Amino acid sequence: MIIAYTMTAGHGDTDVLLARLAKQLKLTGWHTCGVVQINSKTCDDHRCDMDVKILPEGATIRISQSLGPLARGCRLNPSALEQAVVASQAQLSKGADVLIVNKFGKHEAEGRGFRGLIAEAVAKGVPVIVGVNAQNLEAFLDFSQGLAIKVAPDEKEIVTWLGNLAYKTDAA
Repeated sequence: MIIAYTMTAGHGDTDVLLARLAKQLKLTGWHTCGVVQINSKTCDDHRCDMDVKILPEGATIRISQSLGPLARGCRLNPSALEQAVVASQAQLSKGADVLIVNKFGKHEAEGRGFRGLIAEAVAKGVPVIVGVNAQNLEAFLDFSQGLAIKVAPDEKEIVTWLGNLAYKTDAA
């Protein structure tokens, strides 16, 4: 299986890492697809707005929703997440060297979200790099049947992993 995951300790650090990785891969000729997350502070509370950018040059989609200052539940907008999945799937169908998914989150753990797209990319032989947090690690390892490779949260390490796969299309 050509799937790797990375984990960081700090809140939002994986988002920053994968966004930088996507930029670096583009600059070196890799054709990416998938999403990277961009968090921005809101003025009304300590939470952030969550947006995903469709790779390589697609739209930015707001995947969070405002539930008010007293809300404690998940602020993910499932409809917006599915919109991002569909847009990413369209990019994958055009051909890609790598699929980047910002997070294997609760929806993926429950069988929704980017789970199907990750499986499709693997079936097509497209390498996948996924951000995972400790809360969803067990579900991710079950999904990947324990075959995913853990890669250090470092751009150079991830690029080395990709390079070692000896997979790069001429379409990039």
